[in-house]
Amino acid sequence: MALIVGLIIGNFFPGFTRFLQEATKPEWYIKTAIVILGAKIGLAALQSTGLAAQVVFRGLCAIIEAYLIYWPLVYFIARKYFKFTPEWAAPLASGISICGVSAAIATGGAIKARPVVPIIVSSLVIIFAVVELIILPFAAQAWLYKEPMVAGAWMGLAVKTDGAAAASGAMVDALIRSKAISVLGTKWQEGWMLMTTTTVKVFIDIFIAIWAFILAIVWSVKIDRREGEKVNAGEIWLRFPKFVLGYAGLFIIVLLIGASASGDTLKLLKAGVGQADAFRGIFFALTFFTIGLMSNFRKLREEGMGKLAVVYVVCLFGFIIWIGLVISWLFFHGITPPTVA
Repeated sequence: MALIVGLIIGNFFPGFTRFLQEATKPEWYIKTAIVILGAKIGLAALQSTGLAAQVVFRGLCAIIEAYLIYWPLVYFIARKYFKFTPEWAAPLASGISICGVSAAIATGGAIKARPVVPIIVSSLVIIFAVVELIILPFAAQAWLYKEPMVAGAWMGLAVKTDGAAAASGAMVDALIRSKAISVLGTKWQEGWMLMTTTTVKVFIDIFIAIWAFILAIVWSVKIDRREGEKVNAGEIWLRFPKFVLGYAGLFIIVLLIGASASGDTLKLLKAGVGQADAFRGIFFALTFFTIGLMSNFRKLREEGMGKLAVVYVVCLFGFIIWIGLVISWLFFHGITPPTVA
């Protein structure tokens, strides 16, 4: 809704858009929201310690495989067949292949892209996340009702943005449990498919920091460096998206406090994270609103958004969804949730 309101104002009320220009800072809003998100993800990881160790390990393996396959393929297609510059191809590859808005923003910072680049990629990510949310959970119910954990992992690997992925995991959990009761006569415990989705997504979020650091080094040393110029550690530090450190730091702090907490202290921790998460929701809404505000379709056409959308469709429906399904099958095939007597 925030995105739609922003789009309406940005495209039909130019005067009001100019009035709001000083507050139109989607990068600042999303970075603040991601730092706060670290606490929620830390609490989710803390509460998921009851997951089987094999699910956590396989989730980590699946993420590494996805990064190594998805990102290079999208980047190669964008560069070779659609002739995008590295400035556009890198955030597009991160946004499509990894984790949507946060990955596109982190990559944009790492390679010193113009602010408009990750913003446009982010607007595409949000639009296609809605499409995935409508299609994929029902596809999983039709094809994967005998492989519930594969379905949960698939949502984590295929659906972009944390909110859409969590929503798709919840939908899959409900849809497949319902079908399993009616078709197989099996009643699985609620929440295990959603927990698989969120576990996979936790690893994706953590790995964004590592990937951004790698890209900062590559761009500093190989792509942006002039001949004869030496690149020092300060240049890499300047490019590194430092909000990721806040995210990781908060994640670790919550884990450390929660690991030694019990009783009232644990309740206070959960309450505190819940209060912070309310602000995260506000910052995400402001992010989407200001993305809409900046998404003037005439200007987007001039920047080549139509071609970006074609790359997104080709990559997402051409191989990302299906490779994610294969990886999920390889690592989670045969694992099922506990049954309810």
